[in-house]
Amino acid sequence: MKGILGRKIGMTQVFTKSGKLIPVTVVEVEPNVVTQIKTVENDGYDAIQLGFDTKKEKNSTKANIGHAKKAETAPKRFYKEIRGVNVSDYTLGQELTVELFNEGEVVDVTGTTKGKGFQGVIKRHNQSRGPMGHGSQYHRGPGSMGTMRPMRVFKGKKLPGHMGGLTVTIQNLEIVAVDKENNVLLVKGNVPGANKSLVIIKTAVKNPNKVNEREELISYVTEPEVKEEVETTEVTENTEDTASTEENE
Repeated sequence: MKGILGRKIGMTQVFTKSGKLIPVTVVEVEPNVVTQIKTVENDGYDAIQLGFDTKKEKNSTKANIGHAKKAETAPKRFYKEIRGVNVSDYTLGQELTVELFNEGEVVDVTGTTKGKGFQGVIKRHNQSRGPMGHGSQYHRGPGSMGTMRPMRVFKGKKLPGHMGGLTVTIQNLEIVAVDKENNVLLVKGNVPGANKSLVIIKTAVKNPNKVNEREELISYVTEPEVKEEVETTEVTENTEDTASTEENE
């Protein structure tokens, strides 16, 4: 098991040389710092704590500053634990980059879904509306509350309420590309959460060792053109022409 924290930037698309279009989510992954190592002897379980997104000390608490100094790093905005890792492979203060994952690797991505506020049953539970005409007087209501026998509404009834803002994990997504220069991962498909929100990328639980065959992508980076230097030849005037002009003068 391995994992890293990143920030969702948005979605785009890439093309393979065979002409296939692949929708991808761009995840910016700044170097994560191992801020704490937990062991079975001290904490009851093995895990590493990762810090992501550096922030200024004046915007941090004393507890956050002191915790970060133990790892000899700056205060971080987000701290998350990754369980099930081999803690002997990590050291306090170690930095993890996008090179942690390889192209074609299958991962699980966790994020917080967009908040929709208070919504009705049609949007929240995908229910159907009633007839809009002929005096039905039933259009977007929640419908029947159930049978009359229990004299109450059973728990779990699909009713209007708060929608979104939940922690959701999408499994078995593929790493399409790893951009080491820009610290970016391209993940195939959609990822939960709004743009600029925190996401957690971890090894797939159901397919931990699966690596898909990767098709070569089309690169649109053009190399700068090298202008050829044109040799300039000096034109020499004939001595006879210069002599004639001097006589005329």
